[in-house]
Amino acid sequence: MTEGYKGRIGHLIRDARKHRGLTQHQLAERLGTSQSAINRIEKGQQNLSLEMLARIGAALDSEIVALGAGPTHLRITGPTTLSGTIEVKTSKNAGVALLCASLLNRGRTTLRKVARIEEVNRLLEVLGSLGVTTRWLNAENDLEIIPPKELRLDAIDEDAARRTRSVIMFLGPLLHRAETFELPYAGGCNLGTRTVEPHMSALRPFGLEVKATEGSYHAQVNRAIEPTRPIVLTERGDTVTENALMAAALHPGTTIIRNASSNYMVQDLCFYLQKLGVSVEGIGTTTLTVTGCAEIDVDVDYAPAEDPIEAMSLLAAAIVTRSEITITRAPIEFLEIELATLAEMGFRYTQSEEYLARNGHTRLVDITTHPSDLVAPHDKIHPMPFPGLNIDNLPFFAVIAAVATGQTLLHDWVYENRAIYLTELTKLGAAVKLLDPHRVMIEGPTHFSGTEIVCPPALRPAVVILLAMLASKGTSVLRSTYVIHRGYEDLAERLNTLGASIETFRDI
Repeated sequence: MTEGYKGRIGHLIRDARKHRGLTQHQLAERLGTSQSAINRIEKGQQNLSLEMLARIGAALDSEIVALGAGPTHLRITGPTTLSGTIEVKTSKNAGVALLCASLLNRGRTTLRKVARIEEVNRLLEVLGSLGVTTRWLNAENDLEIIPPKELRLDAIDEDAARRTRSVIMFLGPLLHRAETFELPYAGGCNLGTRTVEPHMSALRPFGLEVKATEGSYHAQVNRAIEPTRPIVLTERGDTVTENALMAAALHPGTTIIRNASSNYMVQDLCFYLQKLGVSVEGIGTTTLTVTGCAEIDVDVDYAPAEDPIEAMSLLAAAIVTRSEITITRAPIEFLEIELATLAEMGFRYTQSEEYLARNGHTRLVDITTHPSDLVAPHDKIHPMPFPGLNIDNLPFFAVIAAVATGQTLLHDWVYENRAIYLTELTKLGAAVKLLDPHRVMIEGPTHFSGTEIVCPPALRPAVVILLAMLASKGTSVLRSTYVIHRGYEDLAERLNTLGASIETFRDI
């Protein structure tokens, strides 16, 4: 193992650790080693056995350093011109929320066209360990969920639970099922941090108290405590709002939730709760009024709406490859700001009349893209809570800005480090300057050139690099693509149906 290779592995381990929200000390504790050893590993100053690489891979849930069959990679030959029609799949984030919400129902839940991604697979493993029966019904990805009479909370699959951050959304439904329970949590979710404390403040009015020790949430519920005034969320987060909604669904009184997220996955959850018999008013606004049920036991059938983030991914793919494609079933109400911003940059497209998603509520359109000469926007591009530009769509503007003429400033104020990963585009020839952990300046136009890049441990930046590779001259290799599979179903294969040349392979 050369010094250069050790350094490369060290950087991958460091990035994966930070993405999981772990300190060096916390990773060292998981591995039974010292913080100084982790420091040496990340600096490329430590020899690593195959066994240690496998243990690190398991601790970080990262195929970058996994053994066994080995990580999957993508080989992309470009530049590509795409053509044809592609349908947007259902929302990953809605599917995850609905799986958690199925625990509210003692009856059968059937979800239609569920995104069959790794995040969903991990949640199904957790549900199965609790005694929930889940079954894929057909090739359309319809999923049947049947709960047991009593959940086996003491038998939870800890490994699967630690590999999904969505497990925190079990708190809302489970606080009505047991007075005490434990949930394993993914690294970095310490109480008091930005990502977790808002959940606690949202659920305390229902009597939930949680202590985090030794990698688990220790939950205790005081049934005498009920909401006495509106719950004001300290953060307008999607999962925080979903947890509060699920807690309110099995509270037989009326709960008012203020500063609620009105994002797409929250709306899907509200529509599902209505099918369960829960009264939810104010859907699409920041104030939700929920009148719950003492018990829910119904057989329910629900179809989550299509994914606006996947739709934006496909729009970006068409824009950077200067292609004409038709994207069907795009949820327009969650893309309007993005399309308005793109139109200001010179993007040309045509749009069909609106029609309703299978849930009977979400507005859809078909969008046909046209090759366009883009210019940088006059103002910076930054996300805002719905109806603003979606935070998960912001990274796609990095690769779009790279093909536009002029300078574009992206401000990712929500996440601490995600903007850093966008600088990987420089390896393909883009001019991306990191101003601070939240802001990047991108200057175009770019003539992308193929190279080899290891997938960053963040979903959207990883897809951004893949899209840039579609527009790159020559052959590119994107290594260790597990993170993409966590949020997209068969993305490479579906791009190939539009004319891309993407080959999946493993190292021998």
